[in-house]
Amino acid sequence: MSVIINKMKLTKLILFFIDIFVIVISYVIAKLFMINSIVIDNYITETSINTIIIAIIVYEFFLNLFEVYKNITIYESAKEYFGYALVCMTSCNVVFLLAMIFNIKIVQPKENLLAGIFTAIIMIFYRVAIKFMLTNKITIKAENERKNLLIIGAGEAGTEVIKNIKSSLITSYNIVGLIDDDVKKEHCKINGVKILGNKNNIVKICKERKIDIIFFAISNIDTKRKKEILSICQETGVKLRILPGIQDFIMDKNIMQNLRDVEIEDILGRDPIVLDNSNIKELIQNNTILITGAGGSIGSELCRQIAKYEPKEMILFDIYENNLYDIELELKANYDKIKINAIIGSVRDKNKLEKVFEQYKPYLVFHAAAHKHVPLMETSPLEAIKNNVFGTYNVANCCDKYNVKRCVLISTDKAVNPTNIMGATKRMCEMVIQAKNKVSKTEFVAVRFGNVLGSNGSVVPLFKKQIAKGGPVTVTHKDITRFFMTIPEAVQLVLQAITYAKGGEIFVLDMGEPVKIYDLAVSLIKLSGLQPDIDIPIKITGLRPGEKLYEEILMSEEGLKSTEHSKIFIAKPSKITMDDLEKKLDVLRKTIEDEHIEITKIKANMKKVVPTYKERNE
Repeated sequence: MSVIINKMKLTKLILFFIDIFVIVISYVIAKLFMINSIVIDNYITETSINTIIIAIIVYEFFLNLFEVYKNITIYESAKEYFGYALVCMTSCNVVFLLAMIFNIKIVQPKENLLAGIFTAIIMIFYRVAIKFMLTNKITIKAENERKNLLIIGAGEAGTEVIKNIKSSLITSYNIVGLIDDDVKKEHCKINGVKILGNKNNIVKICKERKIDIIFFAISNIDTKRKKEILSICQETGVKLRILPGIQDFIMDKNIMQNLRDVEIEDILGRDPIVLDNSNIKELIQNNTILITGAGGSIGSELCRQIAKYEPKEMILFDIYENNLYDIELELKANYDKIKINAIIGSVRDKNKLEKVFEQYKPYLVFHAAAHKHVPLMETSPLEAIKNNVFGTYNVANCCDKYNVKRCVLISTDKAVNPTNIMGATKRMCEMVIQAKNKVSKTEFVAVRFGNVLGSNGSVVPLFKKQIAKGGPVTVTHKDITRFFMTIPEAVQLVLQAITYAKGGEIFVLDMGEPVKIYDLAVSLIKLSGLQPDIDIPIKITGLRPGEKLYEEILMSEEGLKSTEHSKIFIAKPSKITMDDLEKKLDVLRKTIEDEHIEITKIKANMKKVVPTYKERNE
């Protein structure tokens, strides 16, 4: 560190003496211009010496006053060069004023002004020359280490990226060129960087110019076009980074810090959700809201989005303390006006639930607590029944008893024609809320959707871990497909759906087009700048117990009814009554009471109560 400091001091000292020489030589040149002669002997007079001594003192005083020696030459720009010119012009005027005040003989005013102009020109010129030499030296030295960069987008964001790189990251990136679909910009340059073509030329340019990294720098673009361009970039096998949306770009001028890795959500290209926030706020604002499973991936996002609508109090209920603690801290840090109560407990525990409902008397209940992992529930089916079916039944009874306005069950597409225990139990949960709705003042509804990206148990985090370890990436079947939605998107639609509820509905969310898991794995590998089956192998492991090739959103006996929102539909209500439900629950009660019951018998009993449940081999 001391070596660096000493080196900086030496550099400043050298510049100090060079500037003195520049001042002297400028006055000599100015004299030669004025006398129009090459004879220098006559110049060495008392007047000349007085002028140069005063000029050196005055110029150096102002150069130090304006702290120009603290500038780092290689990073100087037009702003600093203007400062040098201002210092020189100020100094030559002060030299003349001092001579007038103290009656000192100096050169003529015109000669003094001309010397000031020459000083400014030479001082700026030699600094620019030093910057050029240093930059060129660093560029040559780091040529092999720099990454060849292609920038997508020749607009405002792309321009900012170029400026940032040229000012401070020139040793890291070699900007090869720009890509833009605007035909008017074809073959033009932005800050010296040429526009090489449009999106159709990306693959060819990456190959010919040996591109190492692509920056997607279009901050305001529609989802469809963004997906199309990112898919083309993905085919290059080049590392890809992306800028945030236009709002983040405007709010944060440090654009390079906002660059992030492309996520699978960008490639899937789902349109942003438009919500009727006034209706949601009317339900939540100034009310007490209870969320079960509040520490889970869906539950915690429910907490975050509910908090934005200013509830009076939030009750976070979960059995897993670590996740619950995390979301409690987060909410308390961001929403200090909302009462946050984090409570450890299980939905299986009727007495605990009773106490919570009695104490807090929630207005709305979001029931997200459930066992959701399909393979785990296949080997522990009793736990799925206890937690999912009877946990939901306990929550529903408490909602009824304590006059909750509305209870929302978070359901799943795996409840449709289930081939596994988890899906069958979630279908039973839907029956619970539909039957309960017929005999209660509480409005019971369910919201059904598919897989959410990044949730606990989602394939995306698993694939990322496998890629980080060098593979293999494991896919159960090459043709397996799933519906995908982001966690915030799913929760936004849940909140919107409940504003349409009258009681008894199963809301079905539009999950978009189904996605092949194999294609998802390929995309994630390519997004990492790697090649599938070359850098990272993909291994087909076979379907897991209870796993379907395809998920369904609707049961065959259900119809779809549209709502005011284009992505939310309502399934036809079932005819199940409380008597029917209790008979089904009795079968399951006897099932969980038998400690020695075999899994085959458990599944047989589940088929009795959920007629649409069939194992895959059936």
